[in-house]
Amino acid sequence: MMQTHTHPKFAVVGHPNKGKSSIVSSLSMDDSIVISDTPGTTTKKRSFPLKVDGKILYELFDTPGFQRARQVLAWLQQHDVSADRRYEIVKAFIHTYKEDPKFNDEVQLLEPIMDGAGIIYVVDASKPYGEEYEAEMEILRWTGQPSMALINHIDEDDYSKEWKRALGGYFQIIRTYNPMRADLQQHMAVLESMAQLREEWTGQVKMSISLFETYHQMMMERSASAITKLLLRAISYVEQLPLKGEDATGEEKEKIEEAYKSVLRHFEIETQKQIELIWNHQHIQKELEEITFEGMDLFSEESASVFGLTRKELMITGATTGAVTGAGIDLLFAGHTMFIGGAIGAVAGGLGAFFAFNELSEIKLLGQQIGKRYLEMGPMENRNFPYIQLGRILYYTSMIANLSHARRDKIDLKMVSSFKEIWLDDMTRKQLERFHKQFRSGKSVDEEKLQAYEALILDILRRLLQ
Repeated sequence: MMQTHTHPKFAVVGHPNKGKSSIVSSLSMDDSIVISDTPGTTTKKRSFPLKVDGKILYELFDTPGFQRARQVLAWLQQHDVSADRRYEIVKAFIHTYKEDPKFNDEVQLLEPIMDGAGIIYVVDASKPYGEEYEAEMEILRWTGQPSMALINHIDEDDYSKEWKRALGGYFQIIRTYNPMRADLQQHMAVLESMAQLREEWTGQVKMSISLFETYHQMMMERSASAITKLLLRAISYVEQLPLKGEDATGEEKEKIEEAYKSVLRHFEIETQKQIELIWNHQHIQKELEEITFEGMDLFSEESASVFGLTRKELMITGATTGAVTGAGIDLLFAGHTMFIGGAIGAVAGGLGAFFAFNELSEIKLLGQQIGKRYLEMGPMENRNFPYIQLGRILYYTSMIANLSHARRDKIDLKMVSSFKEIWLDDMTRKQLERFHKQFRSGKSVDEEKLQAYEALILDILRRLLQ
């Protein structure tokens, strides 16, 4: 009898250089797996479990490609046994050639299968089907293990029709799966197929799917928390610079402004790294240079035009918050101002937002009374900045969350001109502005308000990612 396991296991097998390691990397959400165009990169089987909160949902084995399939099949076929005993002959082959380097790859890929792992056979449908694959598929049929085939597309050519006809004679389930472009829905579809391979696996894999969905929700929540902390830190940050003389020089004013900007850039980069870790892209920085959105700095006009509010939107936003202030004047005079206060507040707020379109924060000269003069810059007074900062980190999060763990090339962060329209409608802008106003007030923000802001960010992320 074959050994049973507490969690489903699957061996990803096939011809060399057909994307096996890429599929293992994608399905296990592990970007540490070595992926190369050189055939034979994987020389030993390796286990990659997908864990959530310490629990293994399922385990994948990355295996070497078949090297001498025809010779192995010929050895198996020398033994005339009934179909129900063929798996014994495969085990005998492993035992006989375990120490023989000639059949190292075949032994490595067959071992996890004969220990109870289901088979995921990978082919490249951008290459024509050939008879040389039949020996591999026949060997896998001799193992007696449940199996499915995944059709990968490494290049643009498409021979999937002939592949499906050939694979249909050997495998229970055939699915198309491109690990470089797979999203959450495609990942789930493959898991659903894996659940159908063996009856006793169905409940376990279904549970894995449920846990995986919970895990995805948890990653969005952690991302929303990181983004909330970034916005609070960036908007409320205050930079100080001690002065050497009585008055601030132009050089000192430039110095504090550059220091202020530098810290805010650092906050953004720190949060980008947190987002990468949240979505299991621990090795992404080894592959990528610092990402600056096609060279668009956090404080550039290009960044403001892509992610920030337009001047009209700023006027409306400023007018909205100004009207709130003006309404306070009306309330103070018990309505006797005939609501003129609200109108004045709206106009003042709108004009203030308009004229501060390019300014960050006033540079203040402080400390005259105690004799230690210093410059201070912050909190962020520019009402556009929070939307630029938020738009950039939301865009980055959406890119990382949808990035396949099989990708090893540099991320191409091409700007989508309509990105702001996807997440920032009038209602959302009004809700955000209430929080941003408090963040820049210099007053402490209580936990309840931070949680409310985080819930708003989470709702935005759900729209972007689901």
